[in-house]
Amino acid sequence: VQVVESGGGLVQPGGSLRLSCAASGIRSSINVMGWYRQAPGQQREMVAVVNSGGANYADSVKGRFTISRDKNTAYLQMNSLKPEDTAVYYCNVLWALRGAAWGQGTQVTVSS
Repeated sequence: VQVVESGGGLVQPGGSLRLSCAASGIRSSINVMGWYRQAPGQQREMVAVVNSGGANYADSVKGRFTISRDKNTAYLQMNSLKPEDTAVYYCNVLWALRGAAWGQGTQVTVSS
């Protein structure tokens, strides 16, 4: 199983980025795909998750970030970025029979 994130980088405050997460090698249906982030010295926190019932967002990103999914790929469109959004963003994938995997993370830095 491989989970690979891409799309991170350096962006100015107010800018946008789109992250992608591609999952491969999973033989059963994926139940949940989500994005989490971890800033230096902080715990990893949920940003957004999507499943068959819809999407859920952290309060801090509601109205600015949008998660979407196309088969085994998830996206995170991030608009109106703020310096406090700076973190390593990780993709998490959950599938049948308690399968779970994390990606290696992609750095997002919001700075002028």
